[in-house]
Amino acid sequence: MEKENFDELKKQLLARIDTDDLLEVKKVNDLIRLHELDAACDEAIDRDGVSITIENGSQKFIKSHPSMNEKMKINAQKIALEKSIKFKFNTAPSPSSTVEDKPKCGSLI
Repeated sequence: MEKENFDELKKQLLARIDTDDLLEVKKVNDLIRLHELDAACDEAIDRDGVSITIENGSQKFIKSHPSMNEKMKINAQKIALEKSIKFKFNTAPSPSSTVEDKPKCGSLI
């Protein structure tokens, strides 16, 4: 994800919280930072592959990329943080299409 996308995501998240509550604003900033770290892990995995070769003297073995484990930790943190953010509910009236809102017509009988 590019920097502009993170800025847009931050703007959208801030629109859904009480920006006077500094704790909620900090949570949004932390969430954006976690998304940036996740994207950096993606770049490292794309560059190096999902597995890497370790050479220790005469020993040589293959293991998963360290960023794979970090991505799992970051994802767990993102989920927990998203659950803790107090999002405002949309209080704007939604367009209604119920019968009560329509003009009354004469009887068919």
